[in-house]
Amino acid sequence: MRLRRATPDDHDQVARVTVAAYDRYLGEDGPETDYVEQLADSAGRDRDGELWVAEESGRVLGSVTVCPEGSPWRELARTGEGEFRMLAVDPEAQGRGVGQALVDLTVERFRSAGASAVVLCSMKEMTDAHRLYERAGFVRDPERDWSPVPGVDLVAYRLALPTEEPR
Repeated sequence: MRLRRATPDDHDQVARVTVAAYDRYLGEDGPETDYVEQLADSAGRDRDGELWVAEESGRVLGSVTVCPEGSPWRELARTGEGEFRMLAVDPEAQGRGVGQALVDLTVERFRSAGASAVVLCSMKEMTDAHRLYERAGFVRDPERDWSPVPGVDLVAYRLALPTEEPR
């Protein structure tokens, strides 16, 4: 598995994988159209953030949108914090460490940029993802929980990044 920045050639695969990964959380009455459009907007996420992929033999296994300061994709991050969104792993590739690799890449990306913390929000139903974040050291940050639309409750997580002591 190789981690790298997405290219325009990846956008269709990323869109398909992201929508497939979120499908079971989008409701029995059919997916909320605006959110499905956001999930599928890999080109927009690549343009206005940093879209990273995990790939193997030309197949996108998963992706994550890294949202540096100034990115319109940021929802929770405060000044000095990093944020990531729409971590998605192809259902056929789940359980192979793809999500963990993308989380680790994201944390290291912000650590090397000097961020004080990394934050994210997740649908409350995404308990498998919550376990992944908690294993990576993220802790719940209930004061940042929010609801973008009625019936969709998002829970927040935060990972403090220790600063290095001067030598």
